[in-house]
Amino acid sequence: MKKKKNIDIKPGRVLGISENKYDFLMFLIVFIAIELLMSVGVITPFYKTIVIKICIDIVLALGLNFITGITGQFSLGHAGFMAIGAYIAAMLVLKVSSSFVMVLVGTVLGGIAAAFLGFLIGIPTLRLKGDYLAIATLGLGEIIRITIQNIDPAILGGAGGLSGIKLYSKFEFVFICLFITYFVINNILKSSYGRACVAVREDEIAAESMGINITKSKIFAFVVGTFFAGIGGALYSGYVGVIQPKNFGFMKSIDILMIVVLGGLGNINGTIIAAIVLDIVSFALQEFSELRMILYAILLVAIMLIKSGETPFFVKLRNMFSLKKKKLGESEE
Repeated sequence: MKKKKNIDIKPGRVLGISENKYDFLMFLIVFIAIELLMSVGVITPFYKTIVIKICIDIVLALGLNFITGITGQFSLGHAGFMAIGAYIAAMLVLKVSSSFVMVLVGTVLGGIAAAFLGFLIGIPTLRLKGDYLAIATLGLGEIIRITIQNIDPAILGGAGGLSGIKLYSKFEFVFICLFITYFVINNILKSSYGRACVAVREDEIAAESMGINITKSKIFAFVVGTFFAGIGGALYSGYVGVIQPKNFGFMKSIDILMIVVLGGLGNINGTIIAAIVLDIVSFALQEFSELRMILYAILLVAIMLIKSGETPFFVKLRNMFSLKKKKLGESEE
């Protein structure tokens, strides 16, 4: 009897040039357009902060989408890894130097630290599935937040957090980080690693029968996702200037998850659109906080009623309320 040959996952073209040759051109056009609008005063300093916030949320959501949407691992602890990146970057800027080099080093180290912790945590927890994994990641996120809160206040500021952080998250820097995030994740998806993650999401048994190492693929996805969570956290600390443990609670993870689900699980471009829409709605309803929470509650209920999959939630919602009658024998989407 022939021994079954194990098909190993070869490193594909992870950081090569994207097959979509227009990605860079598209981002360049958007960047130039926003810069021009800011220079002529169409985008005021207030609206500029909204644009920066949208870019940071897209970075966070793309990282979570790689875990939840592409690999199918339901994580509710993304804010905890975001906190690691935020505190590491803030500590380096406050204690060492506020130069751009140190900001860049702090941002990268924040992502690496979050990814390393994600690797350590992922080994025992990613063997879980479904609701069990969601509860485990939720608990891990809270453990990270509470640990930061209870460390000596002289080091991390305790419950009061850290203040006086230089506002280093300028639009240019944040937009470049966004482009790198999109570029890396988009190219990973086109590599053998990305195809293995998608296979794991679709059917673990079939993927394993083809020689894919399920645990290795899950941990890889978790490391990539948490790395960009740390990057997003570092950008966030330079955006607000004051960070506290309460900023990285359960509801922050839910906010990021909302973007991923509304944009469509595994849909990168949909995630970008959903982040833009939700942030604009959030800023528009700042003076009506009660209405904002009601809207979020309605969206959560709608999400549970309409599982969006890879199709963006907005498309599903449009089809559900479409007045056009379906032809006889036409199957529903």
